[in-house]
Amino acid sequence: MGAARQNTSFPGPAGTGSTLHGHLALPPAGLGPGVLVVQEWWGLTRHVADLTDRLAAAGFTALAPDLYGGTVTHDRDEAARMKRELPVEHAAEQLAAAVDHLLAHPATVGDAIGVAGFCMGGGLALRLAVREGDRIAAAVPFYGLPDPDYRYDGLTAHVLGHFGEQDASLPVPVVDEAAARIGEATGRRPEIHFYPAGHAFLNDEKTPSTYDPLQAEIAWRRTLSFLWGHLG
Repeated sequence: MGAARQNTSFPGPAGTGSTLHGHLALPPAGLGPGVLVVQEWWGLTRHVADLTDRLAAAGFTALAPDLYGGTVTHDRDEAARMKRELPVEHAAEQLAAAVDHLLAHPATVGDAIGVAGFCMGGGLALRLAVREGDRIAAAVPFYGLPDPDYRYDGLTAHVLGHFGEQDASLPVPVVDEAAARIGEATGRRPEIHFYPAGHAFLNDEKTPSTYDPLQAEIAWRRTLSFLWGHLG
């Protein structure tokens, strides 16, 4: 167990009186489109904070909310337990509060933001995009999806997905089925890319690692181009 990479706080869901924490990174120009970063099941780790910083360096106002309340782990069993103990609706409420905060932040331009999520966060990112409607203009799940029977009715965001061909947890047919469901709900096929890599191929901190620097760089460049295309 360890401590999350927090550097900011903001109000929790309306009516709760709670305070949430996260990692906020601002672009060099001081202003930029907003992007919410949704953590993996490990928590708000160094890796997630680094991705948030990289988005800011590329010109975005980026915020990664801490869904675990300050705790991170690199133990698979512990991560699975923390994920089980985080109700999906509770996570959605926290993320919605983060959307409120990011849209109202003086460094954020525009009336809609993007969301990028990783593993567990990939599924949550798509759920958030459905929940928030036009407030989310672009959603980028990395090797993560909601449950197979999830309905995408109400989704208006453009979707870019990154998945590993060797990811046993999300076989290609499952991803294809989700893409078809998204297409049916939105009237447009999402942009889905498969990479010759395993799960979490972008994560250079994961142990044991399936990090693939070449595929990670390709996916990241596609992500930046996509976000600028729909938020810039």
